[in-house]
Amino acid sequence: MVLVAVFGVALLVAVLLSGLAARTVLSTSLLFLVGGALVSDGFLGLIHITRDNAIVSVTADLALFAVLFTDGMHVSLPKLRANWRNPARALGLGMPLAFVFMGLLTHFLVGLDWTTSFLVGAVLAPTDPVFASAIVGRAEVPAKLRQLLNVESGVNDGLALPVVLLLIAAAGPATGGADASGGTIALELLLGLAFGVALPLLVSALVRFRLLGAEPKLQPLLPLATGVILYATCHLTHANPYLAAFSAGAVLAHVSPKAKTSFEPLGEALAELAKFAALLVFGALLTPRLFGDLPLGGYVTVVLAIVLIRPASLLLSLLGTRISRREKLVAAWFGPKGFASVVYGLLVLQSGIPHAEEAFTLIAVCIAFSIIAHSSTDVPIARAFDVDELAGIPDGLEAAGAHAPMTRRSDEAAGV
Repeated sequence: MVLVAVFGVALLVAVLLSGLAARTVLSTSLLFLVGGALVSDGFLGLIHITRDNAIVSVTADLALFAVLFTDGMHVSLPKLRANWRNPARALGLGMPLAFVFMGLLTHFLVGLDWTTSFLVGAVLAPTDPVFASAIVGRAEVPAKLRQLLNVESGVNDGLALPVVLLLIAAAGPATGGADASGGTIALELLLGLAFGVALPLLVSALVRFRLLGAEPKLQPLLPLATGVILYATCHLTHANPYLAAFSAGAVLAHVSPKAKTSFEPLGEALAELAKFAALLVFGALLTPRLFGDLPLGGYVTVVLAIVLIRPASLLLSLLGTRISRREKLVAAWFGPKGFASVVYGLLVLQSGIPHAEEAFTLIAVCIAFSIIAHSSTDVPIARAFDVDELAGIPDGLEAAGAHAPMTRRSDEAAGV
């Protein structure tokens, strides 16, 4: 109950400061992260959460699923079919480059064996939609850039999981009992995609029956029920829940725009609550001992992962595209590490492989630094787009005419 009280106080403070945070570098996400650290055993000792506590993995898993489901609804399938090349480059080239570069850094600077080093690279390669949404949800940011970051962060979590599981198996002997055979992993991915597509289609078909249909005040609960069923189904069948969540959100928005519109306010609020709860719990793990366990080479690796590895990997993958230089730089910077990496890092920790503790410590510190860096820079960068456009300053590498500021509703009306 102490944890609930702490969450309530943190939520109240975050809401009261949210107006200020929307205009400055102050971050509500950072407030929960710091709040969790302050009330944990490392400082005030009000709550006691350890790495093996189920609440850590459950809250991170729920937050990731909720944000992927709501973010999937912001993807226009017709628009994606017409503009799939940039997200495909980020996923097919940028993500593998980040994985390899991170593995090399970890091996040479931290001293972990090759398998564990590349395992760390696989865990930290995907960008996180929870914190990428801080930039893709802002109307000032050009639609093409938002789509790139949204699709990349929504899909790469599911793509990283098979690599993580295979590397855990290769790093053995493991004690987690996870089946990481290639066939099993492929089946989990296919099931996740199948459930994510089939369930929204089934619900949409049911609504069309003459005797069925939700009254207006209950309409927002229809997508919520779909998401709850999907989440439970994936965990009961071991299907990939993250790929399922993102694909279900996109399909639901495509087949039922009315349901998407009615659910959006509720969905955004629930996703924020899940994110804040997971941040508070993850913050409780960030004790002085954890930071003290990371050697100097680990800190150098963390800094380079944020300011060099992600930017260089994405910029290389976007060479030759028509995206403006400024948009490329913003996309390269916003490669936050978050709850996907938390979930996968916990898989590493619980697997019992050699060097699991060292790997998790590096992963956790990198996530903490990334949350601080990315959640405190989204507002200034988004506002820079808005200021430039309002001042009539054209983008140097854009074709004639800058992007006009658009509200989210106008973006959706345009099919973005």
